[in-house]
Amino acid sequence: MKPLYLIAILSILTGSLNGKNTISKKNLQDKIKGGWAGQVIGCTYGGPTEFSHPGTMIRDEQPILWDSTRVAWYFANSPGLYDDVYMDLTFMAVMAKEGIDAPASSHAKAFANAPYPLWHANQAARYNILNGIMPPSSGQWKHNPHAEDIDFQIEADFAGLMSPGMPNSAAEICDRVGHIMNNGDGWYGGVYMAAMYSLAFISKEVDYVVEEALKVIPSESLFYKCIQDVIAAYHKNPDDWKSAWFAVERNWASDIGCPDGVFRPFNIDARVNSAYVVIGLLYGKGDFARTMDISTRCGQDSDCNPASAAGILGTMTGYSGIPAVWLRALIPIENIPFSYTDMSLNKVYETGFNQALEMIQRSGGKVDGDKIQLPDQQIKPVKFEVNFPGLTPADRINIGTRLETEIEIPFEGVGFILTGQPAKTDYGKNEGYVFQVQMTVDDRPAERFNMPAGYLTRRLEVAWKYDLSPGRHTIRLKVLNPVAGESIKIDNLITYKKSDR
Repeated sequence: MKPLYLIAILSILTGSLNGKNTISKKNLQDKIKGGWAGQVIGCTYGGPTEFSHPGTMIRDEQPILWDSTRVAWYFANSPGLYDDVYMDLTFMAVMAKEGIDAPASSHAKAFANAPYPLWHANQAARYNILNGIMPPSSGQWKHNPHAEDIDFQIEADFAGLMSPGMPNSAAEICDRVGHIMNNGDGWYGGVYMAAMYSLAFISKEVDYVVEEALKVIPSESLFYKCIQDVIAAYHKNPDDWKSAWFAVERNWASDIGCPDGVFRPFNIDARVNSAYVVIGLLYGKGDFARTMDISTRCGQDSDCNPASAAGILGTMTGYSGIPAVWLRALIPIENIPFSYTDMSLNKVYETGFNQALEMIQRSGGKVDGDKIQLPDQQIKPVKFEVNFPGLTPADRINIGTRLETEIEIPFEGVGFILTGQPAKTDYGKNEGYVFQVQMTVDDRPAERFNMPAGYLTRRLEVAWKYDLSPGRHTIRLKVLNPVAGESIKIDNLITYKKSDR
């Protein structure tokens, strides 16, 4: 393990000259290709294990199989695996059409009206946008209970890959796009990934990239402290990745916001899953296979995490540095468009390269023939944001009933989430009945919202509110347009109490 000061010196020697990072066009293109290729390979490698191991690691004895047909098989049979990629491409396509300064509203509308299914913070944001709540409110925790979920973390690759050596520029893109679906620590997951991608262009030292990129995150945030725990565990024992995993599990595994993870082993929180990316990078020590394998074996979102880790490492090594055993599986599909897009990997390589050149020049760099001079950027932390301040989950109660016309649900606490869905939610279609629901809590003014039965337009939870005074409360729900035979399932009531958080 190298001291950080030595890592910094080595990074400077390998990536910059007289304070100015320089790179050839050929090398830039190779690294951009490596980032995208690594992401697809990592996603495929971890695909079979996705959320099969919540709250536990995948044992060394359990094989994770690989052969040269796997990427092509997923492209043909399970293309939704690559939501990590085609989500990025939505935002790249907006920039290709409107320019790299395209506003958040353009990205939000393209994202919300895209034909692919979404989950967690993404779907909550889509519902918000389709119902008039635009970014940044669409990703804010009072409007989006999934604000701390992993969503933007897996979609921020493009921001780093088009900002080589420019982590502040990557963060600016993340501000526009990432607040569509996330806020606070959920947003920081994407900001941090993008910063690591950005720095991977100018350093081949994994330790340096991991630690330097963390400077973009406010040090008072829980996200920063979680990643610091991983780094500390690595410095203490650089050969035992499981010690870092246990540190994360011990200190950070209790979900606060995501209704699917509260008081359950399932965890799609950005802090935890970003930590697993970092565990893979640090303990993988630059080895492509081991980096993916460790990130996968950490469990939880175990396709997205090796995708990020392999994408960052692929940017460091370049496409030409990814071992042939992995590239062989990728080459047959490089001209095939990803589902829901008209962009293949080869087109992504080209588009990403052109957008990176534009970003470099926009940010003060120079392109002179084959030589590119990247601008210097002293990393600045992004703004400090906190989700669910002063709140912690108190209880999870099975309600197990149906709302047909009216219902009252009493509870005690300072906030709540009611989970559930229309009983006849129609997967993959926009058609279907739309419930119009009125909610009152105690004597507060009534609120109205829609609950579409269509899967693409669905509201993920029935209702929630976090800013109540301590004590007993009553939730009253009324369907304003009842129809015989139609109902909303009410599954669980999650209550919140005050905390020092």
